[in-house]
Amino acid sequence: MRRLMLFAWLILAAGIAGLGFIRLAPSDPLDWNTQPEFTEDKEFRGGVFRVVRSGPDGLERFHRIASHAPRTSVLAGGPDDGMVTYITRTQVLGFPDYTTAAQDGDLLKVYARLRFGRSDLGANKERINGWLAEMESGVPQAASAGE
Repeated sequence: MRRLMLFAWLILAAGIAGLGFIRLAPSDPLDWNTQPEFTEDKEFRGGVFRVVRSGPDGLERFHRIASHAPRTSVLAGGPDDGMVTYITRTQVLGFPDYTTAAQDGDLLKVYARLRFGRSDLGANKERINGWLAEMESGVPQAASAGE
């Protein structure tokens, strides 16, 4: 019985350490402030890539929305740099998702992806589609249940 309790405590400690690592792991801007060379919308298990005809001020408008979103902060860049990377953390465990938005002429390219795991269960797609809809309409979207 004593060994079983010791084993249970070790498993619990390992779980807490793992969650602590995920929550506190540093984010290197050189690793995450990047943009792949897609020219059209693409969806994948861990994120989404969107290309939107936004006009030359698209990044500024997107930045106003993204920088005020819940649990979202700027990791690197800014509208004046032509590219911004944001970290958005999940509500309960604080898992990080990264979103990079870049202005390319009249096109706004948005790349959202997870850091840990294989699938985000559509969270990045839902977030980015909401931000882009808000940018297009000018009307704030209701926060989703997953945020």
